[in-house]
Amino acid sequence: MQESVMQRMWNSSYLSGDNAAYVEELYELFLYDHNTVPEAWRTKFQTWSSDGNAAIDISHATIRDQFALLAKNLRCTQLAVAGGVTSDYEKKQFEVLRLIQAYRMHGHQAAQLDPLGLWKRSTPVELSINYYGLTNIDLDTVFRTGDLLIGKEEASLREIYEALQQTYCRTIGAEFTHINDSEQRYWFQHRLEAARGRPVLSTEVRSHLLECVTAAEGLEKYLGTKYPGTKRFSLEGSESLILILDELIQYSGAHGTQEIVIGMAHRGRLNVLVNIFGKNPRELFDEFEGKNTAEIGSGDVKYHQGFSSNVMTTGGEVHLAMAFNPSHLEIVSPVIEGSVRARQDRRNDSTGEKVLPISIHGDAAFSGQGVVLETLQMSQTRGFKTGGTVHIVINNQVGFTVSNPLDARSTEYATDVAKMIQASILHVNGDDPEAVLFVTQLAINYRIQFKRDVVIDLVCYRRRGHNEVDEPSGTQPLMYQKIFNQRTTRELYADSLIKSGVIDNACVQAKVDEYRNALDDGLHVVKGLVKEPNKDLFVDWRPYLGHAWTVRHNTSFDLKILQELSTKLLNIPKGFAVQRQVAKIYEDRQKMQAGSLPINWGYAEIMAYATLAFEGYEIRMTGQDIGRGTFSHRHAVLHNQIDATTYTPLQHLYDGQPRFNLYDSFLSEEAVLAFEYGYSTTAPNALVIWEAQFGDFANGAQVVIDQFITSGEHKWGRLCGLTMLLPHGYEGQGPEHSSARLERYLQLCAEHNIQVCIPTTPAQIYHLLRRQMIRPLRKPLVVLTPKSLLRHKLAISTLEDLSNGSFQVVIPENDTMDVAKVTRLILCSGKVYYDLLEKRRAEGREDIAIVRIEQLYPFPEDDLMEVSASYTNLVNAVWCQEEPMNQGAWYSSQHYLRRSIGNHKTGLGLEYAGRDASAAPACGYMSMHAEQQEKLLQDAFTVSCLRSD
Repeated sequence: MQESVMQRMWNSSYLSGDNAAYVEELYELFLYDHNTVPEAWRTKFQTWSSDGNAAIDISHATIRDQFALLAKNLRCTQLAVAGGVTSDYEKKQFEVLRLIQAYRMHGHQAAQLDPLGLWKRSTPVELSINYYGLTNIDLDTVFRTGDLLIGKEEASLREIYEALQQTYCRTIGAEFTHINDSEQRYWFQHRLEAARGRPVLSTEVRSHLLECVTAAEGLEKYLGTKYPGTKRFSLEGSESLILILDELIQYSGAHGTQEIVIGMAHRGRLNVLVNIFGKNPRELFDEFEGKNTAEIGSGDVKYHQGFSSNVMTTGGEVHLAMAFNPSHLEIVSPVIEGSVRARQDRRNDSTGEKVLPISIHGDAAFSGQGVVLETLQMSQTRGFKTGGTVHIVINNQVGFTVSNPLDARSTEYATDVAKMIQASILHVNGDDPEAVLFVTQLAINYRIQFKRDVVIDLVCYRRRGHNEVDEPSGTQPLMYQKIFNQRTTRELYADSLIKSGVIDNACVQAKVDEYRNALDDGLHVVKGLVKEPNKDLFVDWRPYLGHAWTVRHNTSFDLKILQELSTKLLNIPKGFAVQRQVAKIYEDRQKMQAGSLPINWGYAEIMAYATLAFEGYEIRMTGQDIGRGTFSHRHAVLHNQIDATTYTPLQHLYDGQPRFNLYDSFLSEEAVLAFEYGYSTTAPNALVIWEAQFGDFANGAQVVIDQFITSGEHKWGRLCGLTMLLPHGYEGQGPEHSSARLERYLQLCAEHNIQVCIPTTPAQIYHLLRRQMIRPLRKPLVVLTPKSLLRHKLAISTLEDLSNGSFQVVIPENDTMDVAKVTRLILCSGKVYYDLLEKRRAEGREDIAIVRIEQLYPFPEDDLMEVSASYTNLVNAVWCQEEPMNQGAWYSSQHYLRRSIGNHKTGLGLEYAGRDASAAPACGYMSMHAEQQEKLLQDAFTVSCLRSD
């Protein structure tokens, strides 16, 4: 049997006796980073690997366990080697290397990060030379520096110690050693250590930094004087944010970035709009004075507003976009990621070099809100990555009024949650503008190099309360005693520049006066603002403006071309082994194409995408099972059973076709739906679809639905054509797998803000999806899609149904009957129609007509009125639904229904047939479900008066 690596290690004479602990520590250091170990030891450790390579895959814990086990089994404690294997100097050399590594790992815990000096943190013992058995006597001893960038291979311990202190324990605290990739760790080490955490800056650069913080402070003081006590969510205490953004824009622009999308909550938003985006201060003042400057819908408060502009950099013109954002703080993070991905797709920017996302967070929100983790989790996934996001945390050390950090989080830093994706984290004292500039340059360079997220933790404070009408000392008395006497960032930096002779008092005051005069005159204060921007840098939404709901569009399609497209979709590459059940689905689709088999839902849906692609529309689909479909009906992506490769037929219709992207998303609703909303607001020519695994699961994204999808147009003038597919239907599967909560969407309907549809035939979903793109109107579409109807024997269509016609908002009675005999009209939507139809046919009832309402909003009153008017002998009209009375369409739609059927016959009422009101969406027992279903069907056939709730 081959001798194991660990056995050979132990059998080596170095490892016995008193030296075992020493070599164990040395080996652990080697496993972490082999470059920190002296070359002789590195060579020895590499020979212990069975294949001659460094044994970097053996964990520290494994080494310790193996040592203990071998010591016991081989009685190695009884072995001794005469004399030591190394001198005291060599042991100290090893400890010096451990000291260097400790500063890289723990130096941030001793850094001077808090501008207020209130943080109470003890210095980690690992940062003391005494911890390693070194003393002051060793300070002048010369040691090898390993891979420490100090300018020479050997230096005294004093020099090494001072270099480590300067690099890792001043006003920058860098966290990067948690990153697994050694190249990224070395990248940070080299850049931090080469500059000792503070590069030399020119007089011009330092003067510009002063201008940035002067502008940030100047706007806040101006607003505070002119509009005292008015909410503005001041940036005071964190003015360095402006210089971060200024540097990110200028630096990335110089390196080829053409667009930057920024998302942030309230803190400092007005400051950023004026001092970064170049919003005219006069427009801001009008908003403070309550003037309606936007003239769109209901509008929103000034610190929720978005903005866009173009600024000039040394690399050319850069388009800036500030995302609109509600008070739900972090929900904007995935929205901007979606917007960025759409812009990158438009530019064929697969690496993220041309479009940069910047996400600005509050410390409490970053650590506390789950959507942050969801957004971080998507950062490297195929369907959602954007080449890395620069996250800026405005860390004012208090969220709203929390008085004890122990109540704010369970982690040391608010940024610790970013470690789950191994994001690098750069903490910096906000009162040190030069350090802030350095970490900003580090962050953007890292993003450019590695295409990964990076976090800047701007440790600062909030000079005023949560808003300007809030008194903060009620909950933070000690903090605000300190803040009351704290000089501003601008004052501190100006003093340092004066002291170093870079600038004089007169020049400092001139900068203050110049900025204030510009505000007084209502002038733009961003010097690089482009007054006549390049329109090619942003999306043109003009073709989609001003279209009325009443406009109908023909969604028919040439039958011959339809069949040709179907042939291409069914042409699977030779040698591609399709799974048995999937092969049967494709065999059936071939029959559907030939007209020998009725068309089902899956085929009609796929053909809708194919025809849209043929007509030049891009398509993007995401969802947790979007490729296959939760109910195995779609199979838009085929999986080779031999080698697991995939083939997506919709991507191979013809050369040069529009982009068709389909991604199975990770297990998220909130962040993914927000991402797709952001994408759709930036891609008007793309059919953007998000499908819930079950419609019920969209509950987890309710904030996106409430604050963006259904209200974004009226608050902010933001058009959006996002389509949501929500499987819905009562099949006895319990309360979390039945209802897509139709009532919630209908409750949100007003002012023609969204479309809510429940198609019941394959042709209907085909025409509905086509209408969403062909009609130039861009409104969100909520589709309650079926589950059991996907393969229902009656839910079928023909090729002619697809090639001809359009989406029917109301489907009249299909069966041939004598209208004079009809005395009962049943109105319904969705799956219950087929249950009613089968019951009527089974009972031979000729007095009942069943009408389907396929679009519940905007409600088709005229269409329904026309259909119902043909039944002149009606005695009863019934609304039938599967959902409980307090859910579904009943409460939100009955007034439309009554108007539509009552206008042609005075006194005709409307009865309800459905489940009784219920706290839960559905029952969890199949027998109870069947009993309830049978009762509601019977009620639809017999009820003659409205039941009370």
